[in-house]
Amino acid sequence: QVHLVESGGGLVQPGGSLRLSCAASGRTVSMYAMGWFRQAPGKEREFVVAITWSGGRTYYADSVKGRFTCSRDNAKNTVNLEMNSLKPDDTAVYYCATSTVSAYSTRAYDYDYWGQGTQVTVSS
Repeated sequence: QVHLVESGGGLVQPGGSLRLSCAASGRTVSMYAMGWFRQAPGKEREFVVAITWSGGRTYYADSVKGRFTCSRDNAKNTVNLEMNSLKPDDTAVYYCATSTVSAYSTRAYDYDYWGQGTQVTVSS
């Protein structure tokens, strides 16, 4: 079992920044791919970024490329998402997830453990 807890969400003005963190407990996630997804009201959950187990490769959705940076610290069992130049369209609940079956994936169904989510609201 893997337990994931996101933190760092909040209200920020357009153009601002936030840093989300995901802490894992239970089974270590250092050998697994991690991902961030988000879901806005009335919309389907969408892929944001995936990071390989070593952190050596990351894959970003086009909508966040150049603005978001994902990193991981396997010694601390954490994954971080640095979000800059935030836009109102970035408003959503952000979820971290881990995949024990895929080296990396942009598909939600490849991830078998999920956190409870943290709200990010971008508004003036």
